[in-house]
Amino acid sequence: QVQLIESGGGSVHPGGSLRLSCAASGLTFSWYAGGWFRQTPGKEREFVAVVGRNGSIKYYGDSVKGRFTISRDNAKSTLYIQMDNLKPEDTATYHCAAAHMTGISHNADDYDYWGQGTQVTVSS
Repeated sequence: QVQLIESGGGSVHPGGSLRLSCAASGLTFSWYAGGWFRQTPGKEREFVAVVGRNGSIKYYGDSVKGRFTISRDNAKSTLYIQMDNLKPEDTATYHCAAAHMTGISHNADDYDYWGQGTQVTVSS
C-alpha cells in the first residue's frame, strides 16, 4: 500500500520559514517525480513545485519562485520543501504527490499518489 505522509506544517508569522517533509512508502520512490500542491477552501488546487526523479530538474509556481526550495532524498524516500519569507497568501493545506514519469509536471492530473496534507498558516 502506497502512503505519502506530510509533516512540518504549523503557524508562523509573515517572513517566517517552515520546512515540510513527505515520507513515502510502498513504492520505489526514485521512479517518481515528487510534487507539492496547495489548496484553500473555495479555491482550486495550486501547483507549488516539482522535482524530477534524481533531483536535478526542478520547477516552481510563479507565486513561490525565489522563496521556496524543493528537494528530495531518495535514500530516505522523502520529499521536502523549504518555505522562506512566508506570506499570508501562502496559508493553505499542502499536499505532496508522486508521479510515475521520467520528466516533471505541474498538472495535478499526472500524479498517481497523494498525501493527506499538512496545514500551513501564516498570520501576524
